[in-house]
Amino acid sequence: MRVAFLLYDQLTQLDMTGPAQVLSRMPGAQVEYVAKTMDPVMSDCRLALVPTLTLADSGQFDLLCVPGGYGCSAAMNDAEILDWLRVQAPGLQWLTSVCTGSLILGAAGLLKGRKAACHWAWGQYLPMFGADWVEERTVFDGNIITAGGVTSGIDFAFRVVAHLHGPDAAATIRLALEYDPESHAGGTPASAQPEILAPLKTMIAERLSHRDAEMRAAAVRLRGENP
Repeated sequence: MRVAFLLYDQLTQLDMTGPAQVLSRMPGAQVEYVAKTMDPVMSDCRLALVPTLTLADSGQFDLLCVPGGYGCSAAMNDAEILDWLRVQAPGLQWLTSVCTGSLILGAAGLLKGRKAACHWAWGQYLPMFGADWVEERTVFDGNIITAGGVTSGIDFAFRVVAHLHGPDAAATIRLALEYDPESHAGGTPASAQPEILAPLKTMIAERLSHRDAEMRAAAVRLRGENP
């Protein structure tokens, strides 16, 4: 199975590296990291990521994952990226995303009438692209699998392995990676302490305000290009 992760400027590296570590150990998987050029791509924590293929030379994949990050709004308005996703989509066995990567899929017109997950602070934008936001950690809708925010990508990857190769395959990789997380309340708005949630929501709203125009422009462009 050819597996691809899309790289773009200012993605959140854990959206990609978490599931990539899991899926790279999936039986028969060949993982590639695809970007517009072969130049290193800077993530939002200043960890540079090196592509293995360009969009133009990538060929058809079986499973494609689009990670999220603060750079998603620019990617949502990047015609080269969106066209590549539209070309890939019909030949994919599985189209997937993590965090705000679902918004990029939405901007490409690939989530119309679909249920999808997203980061809790960004999910309200999904209906602008014809998708139904579901506040769950992993959402299956046909051959589209979407994950919630950031760390959800790891659990999403284990669900993909279990779905394709059975629970024993997923359990073997889980043990090899010693993935046995402690349970901590506070990782979602519903379980967070109010005094922690309120300032974080304010900070995120400030960051979103700088990207709101790009998000809405992507929605307008989608309606114009794909009525």
